[in-house]
Amino acid sequence: MLNILGNMKPRLCSGPTRRDAIQIGSLGFAGLTLPQLLRQEANADYTKKSKRSVILIWQHGGPSQLDTFDMKPDQPTEIRGPYSSIETTVPGIRISELLPWQAKVMDKCTIIRSFTHGNGDHWAAAHWMLTAYTGATGSDRPARMPSMQSVSSLLLGPRRGGVPSGININDGGFGYHGAAHLGVQHNPFRIGDFSYGNEAGRLPTGSDKSFSLFDGLTKDRLSNRLDLMHKFDKLRRDVDNQGTFDHMDEMAVQAQDILLSGTARKAFDLADEDPALVERYGTGWGEQALLARRFVEAGVRFVTLNTGYWDNHSNIKSALDSKMVNHDRAVGVLIQDLADRGMLDDTLVVTAGEFGRTPKINANNGRDHWPGAQSILFAGGGYRHGQVIGSTNSKAEHPKSRPVKPADFNAIIYHCLGLKPTDTINDLQGRPTHIVPGGEVPREML
Repeated sequence: MLNILGNMKPRLCSGPTRRDAIQIGSLGFAGLTLPQLLRQEANADYTKKSKRSVILIWQHGGPSQLDTFDMKPDQPTEIRGPYSSIETTVPGIRISELLPWQAKVMDKCTIIRSFTHGNGDHWAAAHWMLTAYTGATGSDRPARMPSMQSVSSLLLGPRRGGVPSGININDGGFGYHGAAHLGVQHNPFRIGDFSYGNEAGRLPTGSDKSFSLFDGLTKDRLSNRLDLMHKFDKLRRDVDNQGTFDHMDEMAVQAQDILLSGTARKAFDLADEDPALVERYGTGWGEQALLARRFVEAGVRFVTLNTGYWDNHSNIKSALDSKMVNHDRAVGVLIQDLADRGMLDDTLVVTAGEFGRTPKINANNGRDHWPGAQSILFAGGGYRHGQVIGSTNSKAEHPKSRPVKPADFNAIIYHCLGLKPTDTINDLQGRPTHIVPGGEVPREML
């Protein structure tokens, strides 16, 4: 079995872990915990149908535009950095020598070099990027609005039953991947390495074993236990005047589907993958990128894979020499694998962080926060690719053409899923609120 799921110690508040809660052995007379945590399927508006999924590769901390997709070879060393550029499969598009795997699939990608916003605070910028709304800061971190993943969980649910709507791998800290006021039932299921904490999302945790029968339970014993529980629930509904249990039967069926179908659990098992493909992905983030593809195949709507910590205020070369190689391989092989399987048109792959890095390398040989310019990569999702959108000035300080903002970033992702910025969710006061305050998909991608 995989050795990449990390240490599953984080707990939800001070109570049991989500792994404990989601396992069917936690069923009791008080009701079924799993259906409550998977309420997204009951609440999903299935009048909206979408065959597409998203894999968001989140680089929390902020990757450097100058050392990846927006190189400035004519600038002095303190601006251009330590790396040279290489050709890609698209004539005229050159990217960092650190990105050879992504260079091979550039014909399937769009780079936006002119992404920009005005906030250099990790938490505020991440909240803005992942929810389309401002509100959180480094000193006031609770999410003000739900993430794109959680909104898609509410409005769409998973692409098919038997799996969660969202999965978050390696929640890294500077990100808002949770549901905020939409409720924990729309949080993504979280797995992986939590070494950088989980300050912003407060997401529940688990692993492949969370989708397994355990403690000697068989399908027959499970059915008997559910039948008994349904009888107790009926008694409770008879005296319930507030509709608390109106959807309990529906959610119980969904919970049984997840646990008994084995679809979610099977997605974790790489035993049926071609060993040559597993080797091509590589270990660590590569294996997790392969898992992300398998989750999408199983029907998960939105997968987030967090690849490391990109807040390199010092020694940026030594940091990027190690992690960029692994990140690049995971991304490049994933995009090609999706294309080879005929899945890329229905899967949007995105790589982004909360902002870019300063044009000038600092006294510690690092780059600091810089929200003025950032490069973002998109692949698949039904969009037109093999292009660069926008440009920055000579030092990659700010857009020179075609500025793209956080609302546009969210609009691109939602459009792929068949949602519009004008679609609504309810805010904390119960008032309908647009999922994106403005924003549009760059016409070049359509």
